[in-house]
Amino acid sequence: QVQVVESGGGLVQAGGSLRLSCAASKSIFSINVMGWYRQAPGKQRELVADIVRDGTTTYADAVKGRFTISRDHAKNTVYLQMNSLKPEDTAVYYCNAAEYGIAWNRDYWGQGTQVTVSA
Repeated sequence: QVQVVESGGGLVQAGGSLRLSCAASKSIFSINVMGWYRQAPGKQRELVADIVRDGTTTYADAVKGRFTISRDHAKNTVYLQMNSLKPEDTAVYYCNAAEYGIAWNRDYWGQGTQVTVSA
């Protein structure tokens, strides 16, 4: 079992920055993938960025060059630095911890944090 708790959302003007944090209840060394997803009203939840245990990162095309995912093992925390924010980045952002092995997988989600970008 993994609990993840997001923080850092808020209201920001277009062009501004925010940093989201995701604190995990256990060592992120042992978690296969940590990721950030978002869901805007009326849209499906989509991957924003993730980081694999070996440090490999993946970004959605819409955020490449603006968002950066990083982690602090000592704090069991994953961050999402969001720069040059746009109104279309407005969404609820969710942290995900994915664990898997041979023939099994588990996903753990946080409660979400609202990010609102005003024009």
